Amino acid sequence: MTKKDNDIREKIIKGLDLTIRKLIKSKKERNLDFVISDKGKVIRLRAKDC
Repeated sequence: MTKKDNDIREKIIKGLDLTIRKLIKSKKERNLDFVISDKGKVIRLRAKDC
């Protein structure tokens, strides 16, 4: 990978991290459930428990 590729990769990772943080904050404020997949099994977590 070149330096330019590394810069783009870092920007993408930072953007994804920010998006996840905003999603978690929004779910907690609205008291909605988190729905995640763990080894093919769907799991629901309450926002207040996270």
